[in-house]
Amino acid sequence: MTHVLYLAHDLADPAIRRRVLTLQTGGAKVTLAGFTRGENKLASVDGVAPIVLGTTADGQFAQRLISIVKSSLSLSARLRQVQKPDVIIARNLEMLALARRASAIYGRDVPVVYECLDIHRLLLNEGIAGKLVNAAQRYFATNAKLLMTSSPAFVSHYFAPRSGLQLPVLLQENKVLVLDEDAAALPAPRPPKAGEPWKIGWFGALRCRKSLEILGDFARRMDGKVEVILRGRPAYSEFDDFDAFVANAPHLSFHGAYANPEDLASIYNEVQFTWAIDFFEEGQNSSWLLPNRLYEGCLYGALPIAVAKTETARFLETRHIGHVLQSADTTTLETFFTSLNEQAYLDAFAKLALIDRRQWVTDSQDCRDLVRRLASLAQPQNGQAAEAAPSSLTRV
Repeated sequence: MTHVLYLAHDLADPAIRRRVLTLQTGGAKVTLAGFTRGENKLASVDGVAPIVLGTTADGQFAQRLISIVKSSLSLSARLRQVQKPDVIIARNLEMLALARRASAIYGRDVPVVYECLDIHRLLLNEGIAGKLVNAAQRYFATNAKLLMTSSPAFVSHYFAPRSGLQLPVLLQENKVLVLDEDAAALPAPRPPKAGEPWKIGWFGALRCRKSLEILGDFARRMDGKVEVILRGRPAYSEFDDFDAFVANAPHLSFHGAYANPEDLASIYNEVQFTWAIDFFEEGQNSSWLLPNRLYEGCLYGALPIAVAKTETARFLETRHIGHVLQSADTTTLETFFTSLNEQAYLDAFAKLALIDRRQWVTDSQDCRDLVRRLASLAQPQNGQAAEAAPSSLTRV
């Protein structure tokens, strides 16, 4: 059985839980270690007791850096009872630094996988700070054998032209982990009944203040014809007062956290549309990512709404599904929903329903394939550690 040591930047991040479940479903033994950054019991994994390395704060890069330094000094003691892993996965740059240290503890022959699903704005900084952070990334990736990322645009806009990393790339899209494939029923169209509003769902990591303001203003101006439902985990550091804004916003509500993937069908079946727009790092990471909610919404029949000139828009336009707005603002949304009728919705739903469900799903075979790929990194070839052959990164 392949033993994976997974180093996580935020143990309360539901995406960490999904990756651990993916590895376990693929047949791996997983040791989870990382930092706490808030409580989310729905992100815990049964049977996995994480090794807590410390506490970090969202949006506090300097504090996180200090925590990494402190943790590196005590890492040997924290991992004393952990048997030597076959591979180490480092989620994000800060954990890549600890992965280098962990590999050294076990003899430097443990291959490291760098899992990077967001490009931090510091990596794109053209000044001294950006040069230093990129240099640090290259240094910490010295022992890395593979880069896992979730969007081809991350590679084409950053990793290939700017990072200086020379690593094989494994594209792991943010697809929905389907543990019980027989239970995943095909979605049905759900136009609103007479007198009821259209519903937009903004689910997942809620960190975009601009999206919240746009949706709040739009819901108010539509005066009950459209309802906006928020679910997930707000990044409170990114909002002036998230709770007060929601409380004072008519036709907009926050319904708390949810279990992923267990609750996805029920929450997406409550809405007709998915807000797949993000301005958190506009023109950079937000323009290049393919978010979790894109795959989740499409799998469960919630039509995605994107904004032009982003990777999400390109993804939708290639498949002729969803709705791409030329600009994401209240007026454009108001124009779209004012002209929307049931037949237009049903036609758009029918196009989405034609897409092969494998486009949205990570199944048990995908899990096994991932673990097999990871295991191959540790297999010797001619007396030396094997390196994964570069994958052909095709545009999805």
